[in-house]
Amino acid sequence: MNPRLIAGLAMLGLPGAPAAAHPWIEPQPVAGAVMAPMDSARILALHNRERERTGAPPLEWDEALARNAQGWAQVLAASGRFEHSPPGQRRNQGENLFMGTTGYYPVPAMIGAFLDERSDFAPGVFPAVSRSGSWHNVGHYTQIIWRDTRRVGCAIARGRRDEVLVCRYWPAGNVMGQRVP
Repeated sequence: MNPRLIAGLAMLGLPGAPAAAHPWIEPQPVAGAVMAPMDSARILALHNRERERTGAPPLEWDEALARNAQGWAQVLAASGRFEHSPPGQRRNQGENLFMGTTGYYPVPAMIGAFLDERSDFAPGVFPAVSRSGSWHNVGHYTQIIWRDTRRVGCAIARGRRDEVLVCRYWPAGNVMGQRVP
């Protein structure tokens, strides 16, 4: 039941842990193919809580980004693939991906997997922002706290075994040579 995440072009494996192992998660139903309004509000709140902690301005929810994310989430769920969308489809949109066993990860656990990367984050000039030396270990987190990013939209789609969460960010973060946070 290990979730999979992609930051940039690298796939990361995180140790699987039941949602209850994360202190910020409250039990709730798992969303279906379309993001429920409560989930979008919770996703935005989780993003903005972390951004506030780092001094970044709050994000706004963007329905167009959520629709774009939904389209790619459905492609991934139907195909079983786990990869970023082609850059031409994103047009300066950042993208965080999560894949995990259907029904096992509530939405806050999915976003929590991105936020858990904070433990390896080291402020600096991108890509030198990870204690491990690999920005791929913190790429979801840095996209969330990227100061110049203003909007987010996310969506979930279910495949035969897994659920896929796609979050799109505008403008994209993780820009080489820029300071984080």
